[in-house]
Amino acid sequence: MLKERRLAANKIAEQLFAAEAAIDAAVSAVAQLAAIMPMARQEANLAACIGQDALMGAMQTCQQLIEARGRIIATHAALREAQTKVGLDAVNFLGRCPPEEATLTETVAPVRRLTIAA
Repeated sequence: MLKERRLAANKIAEQLFAAEAAIDAAVSAVAQLAAIMPMARQEANLAACIGQDALMGAMQTCQQLIEARGRIIATHAALREAQTKVGLDAVNFLGRCPPEEATLTETVAPVRRLTIAA
């Protein structure tokens, strides 16, 4: 019974770590895209309005990915709690678990949306 729980926990941990890494990679890629867009526009001597919608879209995507990152951290914390409930609290999955008290509200800053004043 313990062996089956451990195997299941290993599968879940492996996929969780992969999901966390994928989200971090996506955040990084979109942030780099957003960073390069204004510089490329300037290098091409284009008006500031060129690409504004695309830049806003990239920034919104980055914000949503960061929110998703906070939710996967909360998922990780919930899985850590489940790990304890099934008797695997002594198992360390590469030391990559968040503190047991981590929750979505503690790991994600309040959402603040920027708006354009007209």
